Amino acid sequence: MAEFLDTQGVSYYLKKLINNSNDKLYLISPYLQLNNQLKISLEDRHKFQIDIILIYGKVSDINPDDSSWLQSMPGIKLLYHKDLHAKCYFNENEAIITSMNLYMFSQQNNVEMGIYINRENDEKLYHEIATEVDRIKRGSEHRTISVEKVDNSKKNSKPEKSKKIQQMSKGKDKLGYCIRTGVEIPFDIEKPMSYQAYKSWSKYGDADFPEKYCHFSGDPSNGETSINKPILKKYWKKAKDIHKL
Repeated sequence: MAEFLDTQGVSYYLKKLINNSNDKLYLISPYLQLNNQLKISLEDRHKFQIDIILIYGKVSDINPDDSSWLQSMPGIKLLYHKDLHAKCYFNENEAIITSMNLYMFSQQNNVEMGIYINRENDEKLYHEIATEVDRIKRGSEHRTISVEKVDNSKKNSKPEKSKKIQQMSKGKDKLGYCIRTGVEIPFDIEKPMSYQAYKSWSKYGDADFPEKYCHFSGDPSNGETSINKPILKKYWKKAKDIHKL
């Protein structure tokens, strides 16, 4: 029987669906932007040479980083469907129908919901989804990956030092930030969430689930932090020095 998913549930089951793929994997989403956790999972499946297809619907949606990454994954096929609005993630045994785009902002900020279907428990529904997925695939066209040039002036410019980092350097060395909400909490890499955020996280307990903020600086992390990695890489040395980690 189909299972209802909330926002975190969709992300959790999507990761499992990708990791469980052994024959084919179709990711269908109008908007396409991949966070690092999804890229790692896709790279793992790519090694096994399974049939991986990404179908998207917004021509200008793919950013240069994702374009470059996709070029390095020749086994991943990219298809474009001009009328695509459906969001469906599908392998040989499972499917997720959801409101969530394969887009970093949706996974971190929007309130989403979805339905998880397992072939073994609901074979008729699974095959109906498979038929529609195949129809979308046949109505799509192959797209060649291109990488936009990077503005060297921006690349070489030195980022402005975070005001929060400046505050820490002046003695507020016990201040931390919840990696889910960004609110101020005591700094503790073993407990990088507020109590309310932790209660929400503990429903699934995925220590690699992408979060929104850096526990050390409070800066937006764009999915680069998690319970396992609560501090942005660029701030790790500074955090070690200040907090004697």
